Amino acid sequence: MSYEPQFTISTRLLSEVERIAALRERILGATVELSWIPALQKDTRTRNVHASTAIEGNPLTLEQVRALEEGREPSASDGRSRREVINYFAGLRHIEKRVEPSVIRHEDLFELHQILAGEVMDQGQAGSYRTMAVRVGNHVPPPADDVSGLMFELLDWWNYRANTLSPVLSSAILHYRFEDIHPFADGNGRTGRALALWELYRRGFDTHHIFSVDEYYWEDRPRYYAELANVRKKDEDLTAWLEYCAEGLRKTLGRVWLRVQTFQTKSPDKIVLRPKQERLLALLRDHGAMSPSELWAAMDLSKQGTLNLLHPLIEAGLVEKIGTRKTGRYALSSLNRI
Repeated sequence: MSYEPQFTISTRLLSEVERIAALRERILGATVELSWIPALQKDTRTRNVHASTAIEGNPLTLEQVRALEEGREPSASDGRSRREVINYFAGLRHIEKRVEPSVIRHEDLFELHQILAGEVMDQGQAGSYRTMAVRVGNHVPPPADDVSGLMFELLDWWNYRANTLSPVLSSAILHYRFEDIHPFADGNGRTGRALALWELYRRGFDTHHIFSVDEYYWEDRPRYYAELANVRKKDEDLTAWLEYCAEGLRKTLGRVWLRVQTFQTKSPDKIVLRPKQERLLALLRDHGAMSPSELWAAMDLSKQGTLNLLHPLIEAGLVEKIGTRKTGRYALSSLNRI
C-alpha cells in the first residue's frame, strides 16, 4: 500500500497559495544588505525554538531563549527547560545544513529525533520508533507494530511524490501525517514541526531560513490542536488543515516582510547599524512602544547612551517617537511595525 493524502484545492486554499507566492517574491526581491541576513536568520531561529518548545509547555520566554542562544544563562530556568531549548537549536541547525533534495531515510529521522529529544524523554528511547501504545488527548495513534510500515509509506510519499505539490501543501501534509502516526514515544510535536520546516528548506521555499511559522501555531495553541483533530473528524480530509497551514504561512510571510523593512531606510544612504542598535530594534519588535526609561533600563545604558543609539534610527525612519513630550514613547515606525 502507499500513502495518498486526500484533499481538495478549495477557492480559499488557492487564494492563500497565490498570496503566499506574491509575498515570497516580494521578500526575495527586497533589497536586503547581505550583512543583515545572518541577523534575520538568528532572530528567526530563536523565534522558532521559543514557539515550538512553548507549544509543548516549555516555560522559557523569548528573551530567555535568546539568552541561551547567545551563551548567557537565563534566570529562573530549570535544567530540563534549558535542555529542550538547546536541543531544538541544535535540531534546526542540523536541518539547515541538510537542504539538498536527497532521499530521507528512517535513519535520518532517528538522528533528528535523537538531537531534539535526547535527555528530555519522559518515556521510550530517543532515536528509535516507539514500542508502546500512546495516547494524545482523545487521539489514539496506530499500534506500535504498525509504526514502521506507516513511516515507510510516509517516507516513500515524501521522497517521491511530495514534490509534485507546492511545498506549501507538502509541508502541511507531512506535518499532519507524522503527528497522526506519532512514531516516537515522546517528542513528536517538536519533530513534526521541524520536519515541516525541513520540507520548506529542501524545496527551496525558504532559502534564507527566515520564516518562523511555529509562532503562528503557538499564538493560538487551542486552534492548532483543534485543526489537527478536525482532520480525523472529517475522515482524513486534509482540506481544512491545508487552509489553516496556508493561512499561517501567509501571515508569517507578512510578518517577515515587515521585519525586512526594519532593515531598510528611507534614505538612499544605508545606515550601518551597530550591534546595540540591532538589540534596540529587537526590543521594539518584541515589546512594541517603550518609554525612554524602559529602553535604557532594558539596554543597561545611560539615558544619553540610549539616545545616541536612537537618533540615527529616527533619522533613518526606522523608529519614531509617539505621544507628547512628557508621555512620549519610542516604537518602530508605522511602515515597519510588526
